[in-house]
Amino acid sequence: MTSPSSPSIHNQALTPTSASSRVFGWADHASLWFSMGVGLLVMQVGAYLVPAAGTKEALFAIIAGSIIGSGLLAWVAKVGCDSGLSSAGLIHTTYGRYFARLPVFLNIVQLLGWTTFELVIMREGTITIGNQAFGLNLDKSTGVIVSTVFWGCVLTALLAGSMITLVRRFVSRYGLPLVVLSLLWLTWQFANQLQTAGLSTVWNRQGDGSMGVFSALDLVIAMPVSWLPLVADYSRHGRTGRGALSGTWLGYTVANIWCYALGVVVVSVATPNTDLVSALLLAQGGLIALGLILIDELDNAYGDVYSGSVSAHSLKPGWSIRRWGLLLAVASTLLALVLPMHGLEPFLLILSSVFVPLYGVILGRLGFGYAGTPAQTPKVDGIAACIWILGIALYHALAQWAPDMGSALPALAFTFVLAMLTRRQLSPVIT
Repeated sequence: MTSPSSPSIHNQALTPTSASSRVFGWADHASLWFSMGVGLLVMQVGAYLVPAAGTKEALFAIIAGSIIGSGLLAWVAKVGCDSGLSSAGLIHTTYGRYFARLPVFLNIVQLLGWTTFELVIMREGTITIGNQAFGLNLDKSTGVIVSTVFWGCVLTALLAGSMITLVRRFVSRYGLPLVVLSLLWLTWQFANQLQTAGLSTVWNRQGDGSMGVFSALDLVIAMPVSWLPLVADYSRHGRTGRGALSGTWLGYTVANIWCYALGVVVVSVATPNTDLVSALLLAQGGLIALGLILIDELDNAYGDVYSGSVSAHSLKPGWSIRRWGLLLAVASTLLALVLPMHGLEPFLLILSSVFVPLYGVILGRLGFGYAGTPAQTPKVDGIAACIWILGIALYHALAQWAPDMGSALPALAFTFVLAMLTRRQLSPVIT
């Protein structure tokens, strides 16, 4: 059997991007990550902040967490652009050619799960729109199957095309303006309702004590941090590291703050026991705005499955990235039909916790302008692997015994410092 590093097979995931493929400018990075940052899932998580935390504490957590989390995301984007390596390539370079297969495999499992989760969100949104806006009865098994398969087919069709073309032509030119208009319209509608409900009352509302400031900060940071294992798969196509850094940071920060804050506002003015999607539909023009946001949710699913296909290609380069993408899209559609999502979500959140310390090590080793290539690394970097494992242990220990401190930032800082102190001085990055 031919190994992934065999010279007879071109492994695109472990080879620096060629100059001809470096076509993303600042605007491409910004529009892509603004679009990635917009979604019903982000608004729903934002709605969890209140009434657990007070309005002022929630707003502080939203702004600070978005800036910090998006900054980390942008830093990894710069590393990917400067080195020209995919996320799998960065993992191989940091942890060694053999050991890297473990986190890369876990990343594939995670991305397959999150793609499935996105399909379920789109399906549930479709069912809600159909039932409440058009009087259909889509809750039965036939409606669930048809809605799931429809979005799965659209996702599979997108995977058959070019990622670069999708980002530069659809997302930047058409998708982004429509999504911005939708968010502006919903913001205007719910801002009026907020004014009617009493802005001062909502602003001074206290939390019920079930979530402290650091826990809320952890919840906000979790969203941009969840994209760490994907960002280099796109930023490696950027022209300059500075453009990848600033475009990614600005785009995702604005989207994350906007959607989290909108979720807080919606839940603050909605009638009790009204879910987020229903509340959005009740707004004037909400059907059109929600429909556009639902379509935009596709790029989140696309981002997950495309990055998963790049990682899978790094392990089995005999299959092209496109072929892996089609396979994962079909697999996620089938999983969305059969998996109990309420049981899957905690598993996904636990699995996601391994990637915070994973990228703390990567940033500590590669975040200061030096990087090798997968071919230059040993089979196993034992020190990096041990730091990662210690970071995972710290993450779960804090979640268990000191939940008010948060887990993401301490685990990230711990692994980053240890990795920085033990990093090797390698050749300058490829630019």
